[in-house]
Amino acid sequence: MMKQHPIFKYLSIDDFSATPKYYQLANAIIKAIADKKVQQDDVLPSINEVSYVFEISRDTAEKAYKYLKGLGILGSVPGKGYYVQNVSHGQQYKILLLFNKLSEHKKIIYDSFASTLGEHAGIDFYIYNSDLALFKKLLSQKLSDYTHVVILPHFRERWDNVDEIINSVPKEKLILLDKRLKGVTGEYGGVYENFQEDIYAALEQAKDKLQKYQTIKIIFPENTYYPEEIRLGFSQFCQNYAFNFKIVSEVEDELISRGDVYINLRENDLVVLIEKVIDLNLSIGKDVGIISYNETPLKKLILNGLTTISTDFRLMGELAAKMVLEGTKAQIEVPFYLTMRPSL
Repeated sequence: MMKQHPIFKYLSIDDFSATPKYYQLANAIIKAIADKKVQQDDVLPSINEVSYVFEISRDTAEKAYKYLKGLGILGSVPGKGYYVQNVSHGQQYKILLLFNKLSEHKKIIYDSFASTLGEHAGIDFYIYNSDLALFKKLLSQKLSDYTHVVILPHFRERWDNVDEIINSVPKEKLILLDKRLKGVTGEYGGVYENFQEDIYAALEQAKDKLQKYQTIKIIFPENTYYPEEIRLGFSQFCQNYAFNFKIVSEVEDELISRGDVYINLRENDLVVLIEKVIDLNLSIGKDVGIISYNETPLKKLILNGLTTISTDFRLMGELAAKMVLEGTKAQIEVPFYLTMRPSL
């Protein structure tokens, strides 16, 4: 039996991590180099061997090696494989990144965050499915291994001790994304939406278009991780401007009528809503209006364009990454936009 390359003792891949496996492998090799477990000019195991040991595809293993070659860390010789070309390159930052889920707009945050950090950071990325128990378990990892802990804190239930759990993270490492938590104390980084003021201001901008509808309805499911401030800002706008309004908890049970305009939060609810309107032979943007939360590329195309209200998710990821790179701590409110399209 062929002896296994010694570097495998220092490499690992976590099947439960949302971080792409090629990126996990590349980060593990970088750490092994930084820890002096491999030396200048050491030959690395073959792509086939890496693929076999970690039970990953050859393409994944090769992508990791090519990524490291692109950073100047590895070199390659045709017929002989890859070797350590540069041991002086080191990642300055190791980040634990926790998202409640990976939707289209959260992928925009991740991509912007990772691309802004570039080669300067390794990211261990996990999805906790808006579940507090899983979140707590992931956060119980050895935090001393990380320079930063970046959290997008949304949960299905209104848990009183979320703040207490997050307060256990050293504040010099903590960055919160998307949402401010009043009970999190100390000086830490935050890049967030102001949910109540944002929806109020966006609806003010759309006020003239909304006048042609009889009732404004927001689809706000019960036991949702969406912040209560969204519902409060919506209700406040409707009351201040004398609009008839309704909170809809289940779109499946909703009776849609001509003259209704809907504000939709969840992507699944959007599909059901559109199907129901089409089945009634009503015209979207004329008989029934739709405003969709969170801008994504597809919403420019659906039904000739869905009106959206959305924060700038790309900027959110970029600002969080700059906090890491620049070592700054601030609370930054991200701009919120109304994008008017034919669905209103």
